Amino acid sequence: MGWSPLARRSFLSQVGTGVTTVVGASLAGGVALQAQSAGNGRRQPSRHPQDEWLDKVPGQHRFILDTTTPDGFGSAILYANNFLTANQNAYGLKDSDSAVVIVARHLSTVFAYNDTIWAKYGAGFSQRLNFMDPQTKQAPKINVYNSAAHVATLPSFNNTLDSVLKRGVQLAVCQMATRFFAMGIAEATGGNADTIYNELASNVVANSHMVPAGIVAVSRAQEHGYTFAAVG
Repeated sequence: MGWSPLARRSFLSQVGTGVTTVVGASLAGGVALQAQSAGNGRRQPSRHPQDEWLDKVPGQHRFILDTTTPDGFGSAILYANNFLTANQNAYGLKDSDSAVVIVARHLSTVFAYNDTIWAKYGAGFSQRLNFMDPQTKQAPKINVYNSAAHVATLPSFNNTLDSVLKRGVQLAVCQMATRFFAMGIAEATGGNADTIYNELASNVVANSHMVPAGIVAVSRAQEHGYTFAAVG
């Protein structure tokens, strides 16, 4: 399956434009922030049902890592593992004492999909991301960040995605990027974009939360008390 350079440029430009439109529309409509009285006199953001999952993640120490690239996603896996391990070793805390979220948006979004999706659409993802299987030097047929045989040569440094998910790490998966990837696949294969979107959304890894846009999740998490780290 191949996606033309024109389609790739179109995807990248549409993602950027779409994010701006969503955020701008939310602010213009007065949905994002409303003035509320508070003891410190500061404006307090409104709460929204779409973001309630952020408060349901157990843990008093809240941390969100924002990723937009394949390497950034791998680094976030490493940093999430280090965060949990340091809190365990230095503070005597359990993994459940920390709420850790990795945002998979823009070009890192595809690493929230499972091997079923990569086996079917990996060639297209590889072309669009300019990302190859580090072992075969070919288009990946699996999610390499969930392969113990691959992670030694990836930025996650021997940590698989599954290993941090089992420690309680959550993923915020960009719905907007997922829709654009679905559009690209539909264009290349003659398929239906909505059908492909549903296929992608139903084949995410464990602990995944499909969010309206990854960049919105970055903002909302900080409003819910998460500290922020930009990974890449």
